[in-house]
Amino acid sequence: MSLKKHGGVLVLALLVVVIQLLTSWTDTAYYLTQLTMSAYYSLVIIGLCLLMGYAGQLSLGHAGFFAMGGYLSALGTTFDLTPHRLKTPVVVMEKMRLLVTRKDLYGGEILHLQPWLSCLIAVAVVVVIAYVIAGPVLKLKGHYLAMATLGFGIIVFRVVLGAAIFGEADGLTEVPPFVLLPGLEVSGRLAAKVPNYYIAWGLVIVGMWALLNLVDSRAGRALKAIHAAEEAAEAMGVDTARFKLKIFVLSAAFASVAGIFLTHYNGGIGPSEASVIKSIRYVAIVAVGGMANLWGSLIMGVVLNFLSLRGYFGSFDDAVFGAILIFIMLFAPEGLLGTQVLRKARMIFRRRRRGVTDAAP
Repeated sequence: MSLKKHGGVLVLALLVVVIQLLTSWTDTAYYLTQLTMSAYYSLVIIGLCLLMGYAGQLSLGHAGFFAMGGYLSALGTTFDLTPHRLKTPVVVMEKMRLLVTRKDLYGGEILHLQPWLSCLIAVAVVVVIAYVIAGPVLKLKGHYLAMATLGFGIIVFRVVLGAAIFGEADGLTEVPPFVLLPGLEVSGRLAAKVPNYYIAWGLVIVGMWALLNLVDSRAGRALKAIHAAEEAAEAMGVDTARFKLKIFVLSAAFASVAGIFLTHYNGGIGPSEASVIKSIRYVAIVAVGGMANLWGSLIMGVVLNFLSLRGYFGSFDDAVFGAILIFIMLFAPEGLLGTQVLRKARMIFRRRRRGVTDAAP
């Protein structure tokens, strides 16, 4: 990793540490909860930024991928296999130590999948589904693509809302901690607040590092060409369909991982995570940060999600994100932190600086 190109990742890591130390010194560690949740939502946003800003594909179904990851992982770690304990598949899995036993709220034993196995299955299922729907969906363009991905999101929402196995309107609760290593777990326990903060932001840092390297690679240059002029890129030999498919699947995988970790952190997940308004929020945040600006999307993702989670928007929370999206589309299509906006700001700053220099005696 080039320090010149990706020094921002190191600055981000340093900033994460500084913020945690400041909250400890100022006795405001309660902010870490919202910062941790904002990190997981931001993981969805940077994946969506890659899809929208570089592959040029608009998706209104990423809340569906987020919810699928969370629900499948929660189902795997809460579905009790004890009644099926004598069946051959369960016996084999138990001998392979793929199952664990824990106590429920009433002292009874629950036999369920290992969180790691449940996580891998959830990501694999999301990747396969994303791959299957991406083929026909990505042949569409413009509002047709948006409508198709919106339809997928609605399907996921209605399934988790109406299926008894997913808890219907109540969602899935009593999701156990996700033990990453002995003594290190993803959970909402007070004693694990600081470690969970670093786990969440560690994922974001790794995700940013991976995406920045991807954008700076040969594949990234092909993606930029597709976004600038898809027909011209295809004429120059770029396999546009293959690139768009891979980026769609990659962004869906980012969303599923975020959903899995946030579900274990919260100890549950509800159907609201799959709602259409959630997908609109993600798109609005990417639009504000800049369609092809990973850092801008990350910054705005953290800021807006943190303010929302702290309740600063009150009952107008959804209306605020809708208004933000309308404002950006009308007055700043490149986003507040988009490349063209930043370029214009630098030009204005340089002109004013030159004016001051020329006026000096």
